[in-house]
Amino acid sequence: MDTLEIICSDDAYSTQAQKIAHKMGVHLNQKIAKSIYRLEWSHAGAHLQILNQGNQKPISVNFHTGSADHRRKFGGGKGQMIAKAVGVSAHIKPRILDATAGLGGDAFVLATLGCHIQLQERSPIAHALLADGLVRAAQFAERTQDNALANIIQRMQLSHADSIEKPVEGIDVIYLDPMFPTRKKSAAVNKSMRAFHDLIGHDDDSDQLLTYALNQDVCRIVVKRPRIAPHLADKAPSYSLEGKSSRFDIYALKKLQAASSAHTQTT
Repeated sequence: MDTLEIICSDDAYSTQAQKIAHKMGVHLNQKIAKSIYRLEWSHAGAHLQILNQGNQKPISVNFHTGSADHRRKFGGGKGQMIAKAVGVSAHIKPRILDATAGLGGDAFVLATLGCHIQLQERSPIAHALLADGLVRAAQFAERTQDNALANIIQRMQLSHADSIEKPVEGIDVIYLDPMFPTRKKSAAVNKSMRAFHDLIGHDDDSDQLLTYALNQDVCRIVVKRPRIAPHLADKAPSYSLEGKSSRFDIYALKKLQAASSAHTQTT
């Protein structure tokens, strides 16, 4: 890829950086004159810089600082609708496959609510950023003896995989948040994130993702969509939960309580 350079300025991350460079077909630490993206490992971990976006902040995954940490400690509205969508209650903590993990924001919310999450991400770059964020959060939790954060991170198991390739086992809910082309004038997505979406690619097989999910032995499928977007694969859900800019389409296949009661987890 002649628009991406991968740099490692901290020897502690050289193995991870070399692996991703090999996957992406670029030479580690080789500067590219017309590069648009720079994936770099430094003492602060992994971050992606969009080189033509001026002073935009690099993209990184941070579960132990910033908005994710604030939401974990003080709560917030984001967790309420997604909790209802996947079926979280005081006694039911569904086992979830996040089949389009991205940068892990929704998975972290669900793990904070007590759910165990299998995260799958097929983009090598998104996977690298997310894996780094999980490792640094676990290290921070150990260093500060933050047992609550440590338990949350332990409930998040990440793999680099394409979700369509194999059947699921031991899962109650499949969660899908397919990447879709963002509107250029959308105020909800900054320039760096739009460029990031362009780099890792959009989920053009999102209809197939839903078809795959509907063929699995699970209790429900939850699909996060833009509020006015059509249903995936033209399949109407059992019901939807709608917010200001997005909605959750819920395909209820079985009674979640009956299927999950034996696997209830505590926070």
